[in-house]
Amino acid sequence: MKRILGLDLGTNSIGWALVNEAENKDERSSIVKLGVRVNPLTVDELTNFEKGKSITTNADRTLKRGMRRNLQRYKLRRETLTEVLKEHKLITEDTILSENGNRTTFETYRLRAKAVTEEISLEEFARVLLMINKKRGYKSSRKAKGVEEGTLIDGMDIARELYNNNLTPGELCLQLLDAGKKFLPDFYRSDLQNELDRIWEKQKEYYPEILTDVLKEELRGKKRDAVWAICAKYFVWKENYTEWNKEKGKTEQQEREHKLEGIYSKRKRDEAKRENLQWRVNGLKEKLSLEQLVIVFQEMNTQINNSSGYLGAISDRSKELYFNKQTVGQYQMEMLDKNPNASLRNMVFYRQDYLDEFNMLWEKQAVYHKELTEELKKEIRDIIIFYQRRLKSQKGLIGFCEFESRQIEVDIDGKKKIKTVGNRVISRSSPLFQEFKIWQILNNIEVTVVGKKRKRRKLKENYSSLFEELNDAEQLELNGSRRLCQEEKELLAQELFIRDKMTKSEVLKLLFDNPQELDLNFKTIDGNKTGYALFQAYSKMIEMSGHEPVDFKKPVEKVVEYIKAVFDLLNWNTDILGFNSNEELDNQSYYKLWHLLYSF
Repeated sequence: MKRILGLDLGTNSIGWALVNEAENKDERSSIVKLGVRVNPLTVDELTNFEKGKSITTNADRTLKRGMRRNLQRYKLRRETLTEVLKEHKLITEDTILSENGNRTTFETYRLRAKAVTEEISLEEFARVLLMINKKRGYKSSRKAKGVEEGTLIDGMDIARELYNNNLTPGELCLQLLDAGKKFLPDFYRSDLQNELDRIWEKQKEYYPEILTDVLKEELRGKKRDAVWAICAKYFVWKENYTEWNKEKGKTEQQEREHKLEGIYSKRKRDEAKRENLQWRVNGLKEKLSLEQLVIVFQEMNTQINNSSGYLGAISDRSKELYFNKQTVGQYQMEMLDKNPNASLRNMVFYRQDYLDEFNMLWEKQAVYHKELTEELKKEIRDIIIFYQRRLKSQKGLIGFCEFESRQIEVDIDGKKKIKTVGNRVISRSSPLFQEFKIWQILNNIEVTVVGKKRKRRKLKENYSSLFEELNDAEQLELNGSRRLCQEEKELLAQELFIRDKMTKSEVLKLLFDNPQELDLNFKTIDGNKTGYALFQAYSKMIEMSGHEPVDFKKPVEKVVEYIKAVFDLLNWNTDILGFNSNEELDNQSYYKLWHLLYSF
């Protein structure tokens, strides 16, 4: 008798049956048991599942759970704030804390805007505090941000310089390049959009039939390639030229139609950047060719897109508050005065903007009300409204090393439970793990000869006698292979210390004189990811300080030597440029820097 388990795997269900199958006439086939397990997917979940989207069914539950938590925390803050206000006799049990009666729509918004400059009663001030408690601004501890969100921009000093000197972002960038600066700052979306609008209006004077409102709207938010494709349809123009007519024996005026072809040149990167910025500056005051204009549109759209999105809009609103000398409440009341139907639901500001408004409101009303003491201010501001708990430690989620851990039996609340104890695994970004990973790969590399017999390259002069004394077994024979020697490993490990990865050809060129005749058993070799990230940051710091950026195409000794020279010049700590796993870790600046960044 055979026992068979049959499975029917569907998109949202699994059918199963356990059967006994007869193998002779004396036996009788039978169904032991059967059933079906249904995975109840909604229509959207099923569609995503069939398309292969990696969104689990728990994602929606997690989102809603987060919303419930935020609502619960808000209500807890509201209850606590109300109790404190009652305790200090700012309000009573009978105080009405919402709009009440006819023509009271937006009354709390008006009180909030008014309280910055004028006196309001304590009960009215309590209503304002409850409104701020409801929405207290954007603050995030996340390290990563999606492309759709854009980036938070902290460029108030740059925006102030543009405003005071009446400059556009393009003009400021050109001035910085002319002054020898290598690093260009980020700009607010509104400043970039304003520059693009000015260029558009100026060039519209020369191309009124081409630069239409329809084209402007079609280009809005488009990426580089899409800008070119759209402009190629509209940027068609005619030019007159003189041509000799042999039959008539005279010159005649002819008309020829032109289309975008592109500006092809062998400009270097820095030269192209400067020339593109010069076209942006020229576009504000003189006519550009359509070929130059499309490049300007491409560059500016790219910058605007990078500064747009949810986070970019928050930064832009913060900039408006600064230059208009307004609080969040005054800004929102101004919007409602212009359009009572305007939606404030998704109008998000920085947490700092709300903090600044709170301080201004409190300082102004404290002049009129002695009850608003400094102690009460700190309690309401720092403990109730703007309190932000520290992130919970996630060290407990780090796994245990499978080689250095064990399970023990412990007694918890009278019950015996199994607990794992021992050393936990090391972080992937740790300098120790990065070094271990590199040497693990180096010890497994094999070099194979695919051409004529050849010795390896002499790495250094003091190693010459060692290479010359190699016996026949250690030479690279045709179609033979061998592992790297210690000196080759050390040279390669030194090079990988600041590299993200190295290709097979790069490794062979580094170690041997005849790389075209050799082969490796690795296509690419991963480098020190942590070291690569740190040295890229060092390069950006050097560039921001006004020095030439680091050329990572040079050997590692030259790279470290250049960075160390600049660090010495700037009086920066050069100990963060090197790491030695054989020395005490906590005494090394490189390791302490990594641990600080990792902990953050």
